[in-house]
Amino acid sequence: MADAKQIEDKSAEATDELAGSEAPLLEHLIELRKRLIYSAVTVVALMAFCFIFASTIYDWLLMPYRSAAPGTNLIFTAPQELFFTYLNVAFFGAIFLGFPMIAAQIYMFVAPGLYKHERKAFLPYLVATPLFFVAGAALVYFIVLPMALHFFAGMQTDEIEMLVSVSEYLGFAMVLILAFGICFQLPVILTLLAQIDLVHVDSLKKGRRYAIVGILIFAAFITPPDPISQIGLALPMYALYELSIISVRMIEKRRAAKLAAQEAELSSSSSE
Repeated sequence: MADAKQIEDKSAEATDELAGSEAPLLEHLIELRKRLIYSAVTVVALMAFCFIFASTIYDWLLMPYRSAAPGTNLIFTAPQELFFTYLNVAFFGAIFLGFPMIAAQIYMFVAPGLYKHERKAFLPYLVATPLFFVAGAALVYFIVLPMALHFFAGMQTDEIEMLVSVSEYLGFAMVLILAFGICFQLPVILTLLAQIDLVHVDSLKKGRRYAIVGILIFAAFITPPDPISQIGLALPMYALYELSIISVRMIEKRRAAKLAAQEAELSSSSSE
């Protein structure tokens, strides 16, 4: 009888955790619209701010190119090209700086539908998400992008000179930085799914071969068509996949230990 009462109490507690979180579809759509508006306003405000410093951001993004091809200037072939390039730079800066805010809006939209322990599990990933994003961007800026540019600059000859337009180079750099930043969310996503018991370490181990193929296809699709950037994305992504397996295994061990402790507590209370 004691066991049955404890189970009923836990069931009632779990129900209470979700009480008030159930809402009609219209309310969910209204909440989604609110979060999208907040995210859009954040991006627009940051874009206006970054446009003021667009030339500074431009110089920062140009450093890998200057180190790979010293003495070589970028060109623009249309009167409006430089202006729209600065707009793209401002938008890039807004996405980069606003990424934590966007992640927080996603959390605030999802949180009401989670149990209390799931919400607690979600919070650390709000910190991990921007950190992994910055790590991916740093990998591009300091390693992958300079390697790719040195490779391309080394293909010049006396008769063939590399003349790069400002929009093409900055588009190349910004796409790589954002792509790596987003792809570095892989361990965050898989670990979070493991926290809510949707991903298991055995399935990740069995899916290694499929993950490798998927990573190669994804890297070829999302990066520019050059082998250095594709390999530069595929190798870290596979390393992050292996890191995710380790993280999921630790979560499962922690969950098993917690369940064992609960069972021991129930058995001791029933024996009394």
